[in-house]
Amino acid sequence: MGVGVSNWVLARAVASAGQLGVVSGTGLAVVFARRLQMGDPGGHMRRAAEAFPYQAIARRIVDHYYIEGGKPDDKPFRPTPLPDFPFGGPIAELTVLANFAEVWLAKQGHGGAVGINYLEKIQLPALAQLFGAMLAGVDYVLMGAGIPRSIPGAIDALAAGRTAELKLDVDGAEPGEEWINRFDPAAFADDGAAPRLRRPKFFAIVSSATLAMTLARKSNGTVDGFVVESSVAGGHNAPPRGPMQLTVAGEPIYGKRDNAELDKILALGKPFYLAGGCASPEKLREAITLGASGIQVGTAFAFCDESGISPDLKRRILTLNRDEGVRVFTDPSASPTSFPFKVVQVSGTISDADVYASRKRICDLGYLRKAYRKEDGTLGHRCAAEPVDAYVRKGGTAEQTVGRKCICNALFSTIGLGQIDRSGKAEPAIVTAGSVEIDLTRFCAPDTSHYSAADVIAVLLK
Repeated sequence: MGVGVSNWVLARAVASAGQLGVVSGTGLAVVFARRLQMGDPGGHMRRAAEAFPYQAIARRIVDHYYIEGGKPDDKPFRPTPLPDFPFGGPIAELTVLANFAEVWLAKQGHGGAVGINYLEKIQLPALAQLFGAMLAGVDYVLMGAGIPRSIPGAIDALAAGRTAELKLDVDGAEPGEEWINRFDPAAFADDGAAPRLRRPKFFAIVSSATLAMTLARKSNGTVDGFVVESSVAGGHNAPPRGPMQLTVAGEPIYGKRDNAELDKILALGKPFYLAGGCASPEKLREAITLGASGIQVGTAFAFCDESGISPDLKRRILTLNRDEGVRVFTDPSASPTSFPFKVVQVSGTISDADVYASRKRICDLGYLRKAYRKEDGTLGHRCAAEPVDAYVRKGGTAEQTVGRKCICNALFSTIGLGQIDRSGKAEPAIVTAGSVEIDLTRFCAPDTSHYSAADVIAVLLK
């Protein structure tokens, strides 16, 4: 669900209806800071900040970013610190507060369960993100886009009030070299006393039985269950097994080897949910028949009333779906993570070649940067979507930058929080969705062109 699409409003609506409401945890530090700079409509960010256990930190952050009445539309957002190693200081404080706020708001007014979804590829803020969500009592942590073997142990440590550690993946690291990111709850606390927190359940997002078995047996803590995503799911997809082959249109080719062996996952004895092309009553019943506990639904909720996608962009997608159908392209090179990424083809967004060609390359958010070893043995960060010359200076190749898009900035534009350049122009947005054709109008009430999260749930549970 990208950045801020599955926001606290949507997750609360789903949880209130008796299902698991999941907020997107990606980039929440920037989301929180920019909402404050937009004037914090409804006062929700400040309300959550008032509930934060460490008030000195909360007041400092709100005072720094909040703008009464909101910033002018043609003025840029105040920048937030880039994620760096070691991860600490103002960016760590902002990250903890932002993750706390999103989960805390999602849990208000009901007794349902709330989860949070992270990308394993985004490692630097991971421990601070987990701590913030756990402070707010998050019930589930979901993680994909990688192999999160060390996350269960980190959750255990944070729940017990101990320092959590996470080894960073570093390109070019020499034998025996390690970079360990650490988060000490006691050092973060105002009074130096680490809180004891309830451990959320951890669900790994996988695409194969092999990965599920590896995580179940070799993680440093308990993996409580799985979300099994097929190649038609929206957002980032696992690359096809074996050499990358493309269709004539330029999309990755997935074959039988890429189908998850559900019988082997079932044999692990842990609950699992199916994702990707599952948003129908028939697919839900089929999933249960196959031994799954249920389904994960993304695309149908992404365009409902409560989602974070900007209203104008949401209306355009719904109109396109009604009149022509929505085309989704699985782009093998757009994401700097090197994972295929599904992009809805809609004019004026990042999928429009002319629009993106006119954008000046810049990396000013840094969440998808990759750590690499410099010649002097220190740690650096680079992103294949940053300026080509800068990437090459950091040891990358020009070939690795071809087709790469600034997913970070684009996703913030999708939810109306895009950065403004010096000319007053906003970053282009990007929209992702699953590639199975879906009729979003079936969720709409008669004589309406929109729908709610409750409408989606009602249709799925028929």
